[in-house]
Amino acid sequence: MNGTATDRTVIVVGSGPTGLLLAGDLATAGVSVTLVEKRPRGTSNLSRAFGVHARTLEQLDARGLADELLTTGDTLTRLRLFRRLSLDLSGLPTRFPFLLITPQYEVERLLERRAREAGVEFAYESEVVGLRQDDEGVDLDVRGANGVVASRRAVHVVGADGHRSAVREAIGLDFPGVSVIRSLILADVRLAEKPEGVLTVDSGGDAFAMIASFGDGWYRVMGWNRRNEASDDAPLDLDEVKHLTRRALGSDYGMHDARWLSRFHSDERQAPHYRVGRVFLAGDAAHIHSPAGGQGMNTGLQDAANLSWKLAAAVQGRAPEGLLDSYEAERHPVGRAVLRSSGGLVRLARARNPLLRAARALGSAFVDMAPPVQRRALGQITGIGYAYPAPRGAHRLTGTRAPDVALKDGRLHEVLRGGRFVLITPAAYEGPGVREGWLTVARWAGDRRTTVLVRPDGYVAWAAEGTDATGIEEAVGRCLGRAV
Repeated sequence: MNGTATDRTVIVVGSGPTGLLLAGDLATAGVSVTLVEKRPRGTSNLSRAFGVHARTLEQLDARGLADELLTTGDTLTRLRLFRRLSLDLSGLPTRFPFLLITPQYEVERLLERRAREAGVEFAYESEVVGLRQDDEGVDLDVRGANGVVASRRAVHVVGADGHRSAVREAIGLDFPGVSVIRSLILADVRLAEKPEGVLTVDSGGDAFAMIASFGDGWYRVMGWNRRNEASDDAPLDLDEVKHLTRRALGSDYGMHDARWLSRFHSDERQAPHYRVGRVFLAGDAAHIHSPAGGQGMNTGLQDAANLSWKLAAAVQGRAPEGLLDSYEAERHPVGRAVLRSSGGLVRLARARNPLLRAARALGSAFVDMAPPVQRRALGQITGIGYAYPAPRGAHRLTGTRAPDVALKDGRLHEVLRGGRFVLITPAAYEGPGVREGWLTVARWAGDRRTTVLVRPDGYVAWAAEGTDATGIEEAVGRCLGRAV
């Protein structure tokens, strides 16, 4: 890593899924990107996440990766949360009405390949030890494998370096929150007996366990035993994992050949801000939650999808006023909502109080009976239900997720693979934004008369009934930047 990077470079710290997607998006948009990673090169399979939700699959589809990822795991159309509470995913209004069970390293593999092909510079065994910023850029001090500290200049820095984020610490942000589970165990094992489903979840007494199939003969086991809350660094062996699963599930399914055993604790924390000057936080550096619902990695990937196109526009001098501020305004409330929903699930799962257990039973019955409640829960857990704030008087579609609608030439997600805004209109448009290469124009497959301007992250920036050329040009100029 040298000290001569230009001030048009963006440095992303952390090569997990969030950092990889963000860096790949920026490089695809033509931005110079360096990805700094403390670990040596080589994707680790010692990862906790194993579920990819519908909205994340949609984002990966818009990058041409979803179909390949689907071949690496199994799909689950019913998500079981407690013994009597499950959510049916099969009716989700998406091309991906399921949860994909696949290890995090498969997601990282595809995102890393994309980032490399787009020209991202990787700096492994590089640890952030200092950061200074001014009105023009950021100086990042990085210690390499040889122990030498070098400084690199960037126009922006993004900390996607996990819950112990060195970037977050360097910009002086607290990470307030609480521990919700003091001791969790994780293991990747093989089984002599195959469970009935892709995901097996249950509890018994003071124990809870879950077994998820990766589809390649390996299974992820996760659980806790309230009677044995050991520290993260306490030894863990396969016998303890077997004992836990027998207590919670009634069987250990003949576990053998563990390739990974780990303890950790689960916190709920969120940074008070996602932006300080020219430095941004995303993923676990900005928020961490309980594993309930499998929302952690997915939320981080959504952060990256929201931030990447905005940073690209800013670096290239075409960002409308306030665009970078909109990242925190849009994503911080989502992070807070995920903390509430995942934390609520784990508290109910661990409830000792009879009133809480009764609430869990009532909630299970109510969700089964009330479709609106189911839709809201599904929208939050899968990510497809979130919308961003819209200006007063805006069209009802503004700020909402744009579904993968059929277009005259393909699907919306296929068109979004260009990383540009997409104007879907029933009439021809050749105005500002097209000649600059920042806007793709598409036509509806049918006779719909609504005009919709879709952001690169698949959310509606503006919409109107009809095809008023002046109104469209004004909206394009406002959303893409007056430079068009």
